[in-house]
Formats: sequence, structure tokens, C-alpha cells
Amino acid sequence: DGWLLWASEIKGLLASGLISPRPDVRGLDYFFNFFCAPQRRTAFEGIHSLPPGHYARIHDGRLTIQRYWDLDFPDRGAERRFEEDDKAAAELEAVLRAAVRRRLCGEVPLSCYISGGLDSTVILGLSSQEKGEPIPSFTISLNQSGPSDERSKAEESAHYLGSPLTTVTVTPADLVNHFPDVILGAESPVLDTSCVGTLLLARANRAAGNIVALTGEGADEGLAGYVWYKWHIFQYRAYKYGRFIYEMPRNLALSWLIGGGKAHRPPFFGTGGVRTAQQIAWEFMAQSREYLYTPELWRRLDGYSAYDDIAVPERIRRWHPLNQSLYMGYQIMMPGLLMAAKGDRSTRFSATEGRYPFLDEHVVAFCASIAPHYKLRRWTDKYLLRRVAARVLPPPIAKRTKTMFRANLGRAFVAADRPRWVDQLLSAEALKTTGFFDPQAVEWARQLQLRKPLASLQRFSLDMGLMGVISTQLWYHTYCGGGLCELPAWTPPDLTRTRLYGRMETPVLAATPV
Repeated sequence: DGWLLWASEIKGLLASGLISPRPDVRGLDYFFNFFCAPQRRTAFEGIHSLPPGHYARIHDGRLTIQRYWDLDFPDRGAERRFEEDDKAAAELEAVLRAAVRRRLCGEVPLSCYISGGLDSTVILGLSSQEKGEPIPSFTISLNQSGPSDERSKAEESAHYLGSPLTTVTVTPADLVNHFPDVILGAESPVLDTSCVGTLLLARANRAAGNIVALTGEGADEGLAGYVWYKWHIFQYRAYKYGRFIYEMPRNLALSWLIGGGKAHRPPFFGTGGVRTAQQIAWEFMAQSREYLYTPELWRRLDGYSAYDDIAVPERIRRWHPLNQSLYMGYQIMMPGLLMAAKGDRSTRFSATEGRYPFLDEHVVAFCASIAPHYKLRRWTDKYLLRRVAARVLPPPIAKRTKTMFRANLGRAFVAADRPRWVDQLLSAEALKTTGFFDPQAVEWARQLQLRKPLASLQRFSLDMGLMGVISTQLWYHTYCGGGLCELPAWTPPDLTRTRLYGRMETPVLAATPV
């Protein structure tokens, strides 16, 4: 029912003329449910992506897709435990060092990205030790474009480790002005504006002559670093002893704080019959569809549920609730955002390469095997990694708390000095052209966004919803013919000699129809 995308970019299939750029409304709805790209779908109708852990096999003209690997966790109570925490930390350090050594191989100049936080600084410390000399580092300063700025922490980390540091400053104007480049590189709508920062970081790394960058991605997924993983304790007890104890305030929040009705509310048990810790955040985004979508878009979706696109094994029910949440982070956010628009798409678009020691198969397997209290102990996240940090880093760095790298969502796009293309994309004419979003609802949301305080949950939901509208409209303009704003639309290059991502490309051959 379409064409399979593998070992090539979507641009190549579009440029070949084999595929006409048409939106897949189900892929767009998936984005509005999970604020990231789908695994199997794309935003383009007729183009499917090869999911992580799968391979494509072509034999006698027939194409089949098969899974060769999936993340697994022990049954609850059967996880690995150690006589002493130091033994567990020593084993994690050993597999992590081996992962770093493997990613230091090669003859090209390399660096480390650091945020000042624990994950990236541990990688910088281990890399410098294994290399035998300090490795250059790069960081981002969110100059009034994010809720927090870790520049001082990154400078302290680089100073302690003797690493020459380059700082890339990202202003609110940068978030808006470079956002079209993020959409061009990601080839899909993108919600997370901090992807602009990772794109500019990759460009700065390349300008400095580096080809490779080691980063700390994957530590939060493997060792429960995000704040929502701490919610699982309350959430699990709530629906274990009475689902209504949790579901009632959840429904009130979605209806009262966010607005909208119940017609298209995500299912309470959305993934494999379990409720994971991050699902409430997905619901905040998904609920904005109630007042933003047009009736025509709902008709075209025809009852589609994005949760049906998530392949969840039956064995997930036997896992500890924390591991259930970690698995869904690996399944959804990792391939759909962190390794897409925020990872490989940014690096490849800038002719660089990202390498991720925490995503090494041996590190992932070790983190999956150990008992949950080595990951989250009371309110201490990444407990075991902190024990490793105490062995390889100075104490002030090893004890740092988690700070999420997050840029402001919609604030720069409603500022008085925003570029004209933002208003053009959100004009009634442009919205009617795509047919996805109701012009009156979008205008109502924009006005309400200006009145609501930044700390309100309704403002947070509006920021997410409107950023989804802006990025979807921008994606449509970029790849589906233009005409929505003054920005240039993407046009197919000459396939006989095309330079993509800093390297020469040969004509792309599409796969056999699936």
C-alpha cells in the first residue's frame, strides 16, 4: 500500500518522481498524539519508514519486514540485584567505558556535546580518559530562549576536565529564524523548538573541523532520568487500587484546564493494556486536537487511533511499572524525536555524525536487566550513574540534579517581532488551503495564549498545540507545493549530481511496493 523508505531520505523518493508529496493525515495525527514522528508511518502518504530493530528482505520480487531485535526487561521481581551498590556501579562503568572506546574509533576529528548535566559530562570525562587527552566540547546557551540556561555548569564541567569549550548562543530570534531548517532536515513536523539548538550545535561542530560528536542521549531512558518517571509511584497505586481515583482528576484536567470535549480523548490504558508515566503529557498535547482540528480532518481520520500504531509486546504486563514506562520512552520518543529531528537529522543535515554510548547494545541490556531501585531510588534519578560519576568526576559535578534541555515552545512565535511567515502560515487562507485546522479555533487559541500566564497548564497545552499547527503548516508549505507563506518551498534537485548533507549522492532507487 505504499513505498518503503530505507537507506535513503524521503527527499530522494520525492525527487525521483515515484512519489507525489501528499500528506498522510494519520501520520500527522500520530504527531499530535505523541509530539514526535511515527515509527512506521511518515508525514507523507504512500511512504513508510522501516521501524527500529527491523530489516527489509527482498526475495523473488517480494518484500517482507521482520524484527531482528527488541528491548526486553525481566519479569517483575526477577531483575538483577547486587550485594553492594559499588559492584553494580563498577559493572556499569565497565560497559560504558567499552561503549565509549568503540565510539572513539576512527581517524576523523571528534568532540563531545555537553549540557553541564550528569550524562554528557560523564561521557566527556570517560572519553578524555580513554583518549588520553582532553576532548573538545560544545554546549548551547539558551539566551532568554528557554526556562533555564546551563552555560555556567557546562563551563565548570569543561574547566574541571580541561576541555576546550565552544558555546553556541541561541536567542529567541534564532528559534524562529532557523526553525524552517529544522523542518527541512527532519522532513516532518517538529514540536520541540530546542531542535534548533542541536542543529546550530552540529553546524558549529562542523565549522570547527569536527566530523563526530559523542553525546549523552539515552541515559534518561535507560536510567529513569526524566521527572515524569517519578510519577509512576503515585500513578501505579492509583489505578491499581481504583482506576477512578486517577482517571477522574485526569479527565477533569483534560476538560477543564485544557478545554475540549471527550469525543477523541486518548484511551486511559493507551499502550498494551498498561498506563505509563509519560502518558499524561501525551494527553495534554492530544487534547488540543479537540478544538484545533477541522470536522473534515476528523472525517478523514475515520476513527484512527495513534495508539494502535504502537507495537507493544504482551510481556510488558509482567514488567515493573517503571520498566513499562522506560520501554515506551525507547519505543516512541527515542526514534521519533531524540534520534530523529533532535539527533541524526540535525547531525546529518550539518554533515556531521552523532555517536551515543548510552545507546550501545551492551549498556542498554545492562540497564534493562537491573532492578528499578538502581535507576530511581526514592526521588534520586539515575542513581547508579551518579555512583559512576562519583568514581570518574569531581564531586560538585557528580551530584548535579537533572535539568531538561528545553527551549520555549510558542513564546518566540507570538512575540511582536516575529517574522511575517508565522502569521502567513496561520492565516485563514493558509489554514483553509491545508484543511487540517479550524481558522477560528486557531485565532481563539492565539488570543488566549497572549492572555494566559506562562505558568498555567492551559497555556502550556496551547503552546504545544499551536506549535504543532505552525510546524505542520510549515512542513506542508515546504514539501507539498508551497504557497502558504513567503519562505521558499523545497524543490527536487538534479539527481544526477546532488549534494545532500555535505556528501555526493547517487540517484535514489525506491523499493518495491509493500
